[in-house]
Amino acid sequence: MRRILVGIASIALVAAGCSPSNPDSDSSDSGGGSGRLTIGTTADVVNYNPLVGNSRTDTWVTNLMYPRLMSMDMEGKRTPYLATKWEYADGGKTAKVTLRDDFTWSDGTKVTADDVIFTIDAVAKEKIGVVAGLIPAYTDATAVSPTEIEFHLSQPDGTFLDNVGFWMPVVPKHVFEKAPSVQKFANDSDWVSAGPYKLETVERGQRYVLKRVDSYPLVDGGKPTAEEVVFRVFPDVNTEALALRNGEIDLIANAVPPALAKTLEGNDKIKTVKVPSLGWAHMQYNVQRKPLDRLEVRQALAAAVDYEAIRRVALQGSAVSSNSSVLTPTLKQWQDTSAKEYTYDTAKAKQLLTGAGFKDGNGDGLFDGLSFRMIYDQADPNIAKWAQLVRDSAKQAGVDIKLEGLERNTYVAKYQERDYDIYAGSWAIMDNPPANLALAFKCKGFINYANACDPELDKLIDQARAQLDQADQKPIIQQAAKMITDKVYDNVLYVEEFTIAHSAQWSNFLTQPSELLSIVNPQSIAQAKKG
Repeated sequence: MRRILVGIASIALVAAGCSPSNPDSDSSDSGGGSGRLTIGTTADVVNYNPLVGNSRTDTWVTNLMYPRLMSMDMEGKRTPYLATKWEYADGGKTAKVTLRDDFTWSDGTKVTADDVIFTIDAVAKEKIGVVAGLIPAYTDATAVSPTEIEFHLSQPDGTFLDNVGFWMPVVPKHVFEKAPSVQKFANDSDWVSAGPYKLETVERGQRYVLKRVDSYPLVDGGKPTAEEVVFRVFPDVNTEALALRNGEIDLIANAVPPALAKTLEGNDKIKTVKVPSLGWAHMQYNVQRKPLDRLEVRQALAAAVDYEAIRRVALQGSAVSSNSSVLTPTLKQWQDTSAKEYTYDTAKAKQLLTGAGFKDGNGDGLFDGLSFRMIYDQADPNIAKWAQLVRDSAKQAGVDIKLEGLERNTYVAKYQERDYDIYAGSWAIMDNPPANLALAFKCKGFINYANACDPELDKLIDQARAQLDQADQKPIIQQAAKMITDKVYDNVLYVEEFTIAHSAQWSNFLTQPSELLSIVNPQSIAQAKKG
C-alpha cells in the first residue's frame, strides 16, 4: 500500500546508495535500457494463479500472461481483446462470443473456445473469487467452433457479458486441467503465456522478470517493443520515487500520493499521467447496529462531513465529487447528472439528532450514546488524513468518532466480518453498476459490508440486471443509486484522480482508468517505447 509521505524534500537529496540495491546493476541496460522496462511496485506477488490472485502486483504480472475477453476505454466501456464480438440471444438466456483466431499460448498451443469454457466452468464450480459472484445465472457453455462460444444462462442477465468479459482471465486448459483443483493450483513455475510477456525469473521480495513472447497480435508488428519487463519490489513509494529520479526504474506502477506527485512534476526527466479511478472513496455505516439502523442518524453523519475540505486538503485537489452517488463521473454513460452532494451542515446534523430524541445530558457538547468506532487502513495516506477531518467535523455536530487505524490484514478481516461501526475505505474498480450494486448492496451481497438489506432496492437492482441493453438498464439503476444516496447506505466522498509517474525517456503508453490498469496494462506495456 501507499505509505504516508514524510520528508519528501530531504529524501530527494539523499544519495542513490540509500535505495535498495539494484539487482540489474551489472547489466548494460539497467534502469530500463533499450531492451528492458523496469517497473517499481511496493507489493510482492502473493499468487501466480490469475483466478485467485489479489495483490496489485499479482494482477500486473498475471495480466501480462493471461488474456481477457475484453478490455475497456477511458469511460469504462468494453472494447475487444481476445473477443471480437459479443451479443445476447434467446431473450437473454444465451450469450454469444466470437474470439480472435490469432492468439497462441507460448508453448505453441492455440487459444480456443475450450480454454474459455474450461476457465468459466472452474470459476463457477469452485466458486472462485469475485467472478463467481458476478455470474450467478451461468449454467454451462458450448464451443460452437474453436472461435465461437455460446454461454447458457438460467435467466436473462444483461451484466453477464461485461462481467465475464472484463473480470475473468482466460487460463490454458491443457495446463490448469492437470491440477485436482483449479482454485488451489499454485501455478508457480513453468509458466505458459498468451499475453505479451512470460514470467521467467522470480526473486521473492526483490524482482520478477518477464521475457517478451514471439507473437502478440494486439501491437503493431505482432511483437512487444521491450524485450524484457522487470518488476522490482520496494519498501515504500518514497523509495520508489528516489529510484525513478536516479534512473534505476522507468515507471512506478502504484499511484503516487498527491504531495509526492507535486515534487515529481517539476522534474524534466519524469512525466506524470493522470488516471481517473473506476471506484470511489467512501464511508459505510453498519446499518444493522443501533443506532446506525436509524436513517436520521446516518443522515446526520452525512451532514457532518466537509466533503470539499477532504478533497482540497487530504487529496490536495487530486479528486472530484461524485455528488454522493455510486454512479461516478468516470462512467459517464451511467452518471445521473441530477445527483446532488450531501450538504455539509453541522447545525442540520444537530437538528436531525435532536429530532430523533438524542440529548446532551451532561453539557459536554456531545450527544449521549452517539460514540462510533471508525476503522481504516493506517497505511493509506489519503484516508489517514481525511479520517481526522471526519472526526473533527463530527465533533462539531455533537458526535464522537473514535478512529481506529489498523494494519492492512486486520483491517480487511474487520470489515469482512462486519466488525465496525463506520468503515472508511475505497473501491478500486466498480465498472458495471447493475452488477456492482448487486454485490455491494443487495441483501447478503458478496461485498455488502454495510449490511444493507432493502427489498425495494433489491428489486430495482434485479430489474436492471434483467435488461439486455444499457439504455434500458440506466433509468432503473439510476433510481437504485438515488435510493442508496437517500437512505445513506453508502457515503461516497470522492473519486480519486491517480498520478502515475514514469521516465520521460519512455512514451507510447496506452492509458486506461483505475490504478490497476493505468499505463500498466498489457497493451500499454507491450507498445511502450524508449527514446
